[in-house]
Amino acid sequence: MRLSSFPSRRQRGFTLIELMIVVAIVGVLAAIAFASYQSHVIKARRSAASVCLQQGVQLIERYYTTNMSYANVPLPTCPSDAVQFYDLSFSVAPTANAFKLTATPRTGSPQAKDTQCGALSIDQKGTRTTSTGAGEGTCW
Repeated sequence: MRLSSFPSRRQRGFTLIELMIVVAIVGVLAAIAFASYQSHVIKARRSAASVCLQQGVQLIERYYTTNMSYANVPLPTCPSDAVQFYDLSFSVAPTANAFKLTATPRTGSPQAKDTQCGALSIDQKGTRTTSTGAGEGTCW
C-alpha cells in the first residue's frame, strides 16, 4: 500500500511569526541599550566639564595668590571633551575678590539634553551649584 508518491520531507527554517518575534525582542533590547548608552555619554561629558572647572579654579587661585585680585585672570583652557560640548564663562565681583566659573551646555549640542544638571558652577569658596538645583552628589 502506497501512502504518497512524494517522499516525506521535514521542513526546515523559521516561520515568519518566529522571525517577527525575534526582531521585536532585538528592537526592545536595542532601545533600552541605546538610552542607557546616551545617559552614560552625558554623564561622561558632564564629568569632563566638572574636571575642567576644578582645574580652572586651581589656576585662578594660583593667579590670586600672586596678584591678590581675580581681575584680568586668563580663562583656563580645557580638554576638547569639555570645550566641544560646554561654554565656559568667568565672572568676577566688582570688588575683584570673588568669582564664579560656569560651564553651560552648548545650545544645539547633545549635551543640551542634560536636563538633570544643566549648567555647572563653582565659586571662590568652592561652592558647587547647578542650574537645575540638583545636588552636588548627583552632578559633581
